[in-house]
Amino acid sequence: MLISKYSAPDFDPYGDRKPEEPDALWPAPTAAGPLRARVSLPGSKSITNRELVLAALADEPSLLRAPLHSRDSSNMIQALRALGTTIEERPGTGAFGADLLVTPGELTGSTTIDCGQAGTVMRFVPPIAALALGPTTFDADDSARGRPMGGIVAALKALGVDVDDNGRGALPFTVHGTGQVAGGSIEIDASASSQFVSALLLSAARFDDGLRLTHVGQRLPSLPHIEMTIDALAGRGVRVQTPDVGVWSVSPGAIRGRDLDIEPDLSNAAPFLAAALVTGGSVTVTGWPDATTQVGADLADILPAFGATVERSRGELTVRGGDGIHGVELDLTTGGELAPTVAALAALADAPSTITGIGHIRHHETDRLAALATEIQGLGGEVDELDDGLRITPRTLHGGVWHSYDDHRMSTSGALIGLAVPGIRIENVRATHKTLPQFTTLWQGMASNDQDAAVRQATS
Repeated sequence: MLISKYSAPDFDPYGDRKPEEPDALWPAPTAAGPLRARVSLPGSKSITNRELVLAALADEPSLLRAPLHSRDSSNMIQALRALGTTIEERPGTGAFGADLLVTPGELTGSTTIDCGQAGTVMRFVPPIAALALGPTTFDADDSARGRPMGGIVAALKALGVDVDDNGRGALPFTVHGTGQVAGGSIEIDASASSQFVSALLLSAARFDDGLRLTHVGQRLPSLPHIEMTIDALAGRGVRVQTPDVGVWSVSPGAIRGRDLDIEPDLSNAAPFLAAALVTGGSVTVTGWPDATTQVGADLADILPAFGATVERSRGELTVRGGDGIHGVELDLTTGGELAPTVAALAALADAPSTITGIGHIRHHETDRLAALATEIQGLGGEVDELDDGLRITPRTLHGGVWHSYDDHRMSTSGALIGLAVPGIRIENVRATHKTLPQFTTLWQGMASNDQDAAVRQATS
């Protein structure tokens, strides 16, 4: 049984929000046999939004080829446009939409920015607003207002920026930009989100004195995302020095414009690749980069622990299922966003699994630990919540409603279980539009072994 202070019936990630009516439930397809699929995916959300921010702060235009077009990236585009950046669509070089030409402009505030559910918007854009002239108010969906923001608010105040948050350290708040930020040395606690660090590093070269940032918390989750930020900055001529663990230094200077191709989103690849294990088949994801800072690259090591074999060849990654799904002992400190897929696999395994290092995902789109435990238990599974993770003991699962909690990765993990368990219906599968609007089309195409038709439909 689920044992936790967050457990049902006390846990209600919806709060005052109501799930969709039953007639909106999406029937997750069940695989008739081993899958044989090739999957092409749109660009990385994490890279797209970092490059949009840097392009807006650059000293010349940038062209982003094959970027992600989703709700999160749309919220970022609208936020940067509201602050004075020109972003134009150009004929696309990829299968999933237009390229983006980003032309920096004079940063001006006196606007309101809707962050939606995008953590990258609510964390990355306030430092830009501090560089703009005039007040900028930030707000978000009701479901996102509770996401941790204290780190970025406190950091801006430490840098001398006037932030009106009524002392709450949470959305909504207003940044009163003066057109410049002095910069200098500050300390922050980024234990709740590595995005606090990335947010400050992305804008630091535009601060008068640059930035020396020191993390003073006990832990720092998702370090690969900080490495992704440092890599993106290096591509634009900005060097981030790391003189010690948890310390980053950026000198003031120009941020170059850049033309680049955005990698496919490897975290969005997780449920597709895991489908090979669930069905005992094989799934290939195309466009897999030779080297990357995306945490989804860890799938090549994680999935074999469950019993898969993994092969890389000519820009593709292929996963093949083995003789079942095995239980695992797994620390996901660096890849918490993969936890919903991992938990779904563990619920279908042949032995118990313990997944740790993911306490911070309680503060993502929903409390993911409690949500995963509640939904797996609702299908007949057994889950114990730990302070820092989940222990999942496989049980025979049955069909039922899988709630999304307005969380894209909750929706996809329910669909993964649905490949093996008939009768799974996903409430609000449209939550996947946050990072993968084409999810249902691509998923159904994979489940029917007709991925080519699915890509044609998804991109038409």
